[in-house]
Amino acid sequence: MCSRPEPPEPLRRVAVVGGTHGNEMSGVCLARYWLRAPGELQRPSFSAVPVLANPAATAACRRYVDCDLNRAFTSAFLTARAHPDDPYEVTRARELNQLLGPKASGQAFDFVLDLHNTTASMGTCLVAESSHDVFAMHLCHHLQLQSPELPCRVFLYQLPGEESYSVHSVAKSGLGLELGPQPQGVLRADLLARMRALVAAALDFIQLFNQGTAFPAFEMEAYRKVSSVDFPRTETGDLAGTVHPQLQTQGQLASR
Repeated sequence: MCSRPEPPEPLRRVAVVGGTHGNEMSGVCLARYWLRAPGELQRPSFSAVPVLANPAATAACRRYVDCDLNRAFTSAFLTARAHPDDPYEVTRARELNQLLGPKASGQAFDFVLDLHNTTASMGTCLVAESSHDVFAMHLCHHLQLQSPELPCRVFLYQLPGEESYSVHSVAKSGLGLELGPQPQGVLRADLLARMRALVAAALDFIQLFNQGTAFPAFEMEAYRKVSSVDFPRTETGDLAGTVHPQLQTQGQLASR
């Protein structure tokens, strides 16, 4: 990876988003806290804006109400004519696009950090669109260096030729933080503290970048999606198998 993270200009407009999925409680609780007390998100060169992405799903403690908000930021959804029968999350995606974007425009936020949990035993996962986002790759490397004793994997979710669709794709650059294992609707203190520390480290990195800090070139291991493997199922779609007890909690699979 090259030694000059892009963009070349300082980042001034930054958002920290929690509650994209309403039952992933680390980001939900942190977003609610920062909305009451945003001082923790301030740095000398910028102040990050806290956002609770999916209020209705958060109130119901559900992943979503009608459809997955973290798949709703495509041009087909964002540019379609609004209709009263639109899914709640599609309407909310358009609202967030106006707040943080518009997507692919010069007026979009410089950076969005999106907070997630997973039930998978995967520790910390940093989720970026692709390696072409050089700034996000430098940030990933910086976060890995903060706690080298802990697993901190990088996942590149965008397939070749695929349009980006996540919340942080609305901004000029972005990153998802995904921590687990944590059951849906449950808050683990250790993961809450870990996520809070990672957000602080990410904001500190942006501050260093804005100050003109030089970051050395590096190599980094990253993962890409190869395929999806479902559970065995019957002809009617019911589950026909489970994870073997010796493999349970040992895998690194997750659903964002």
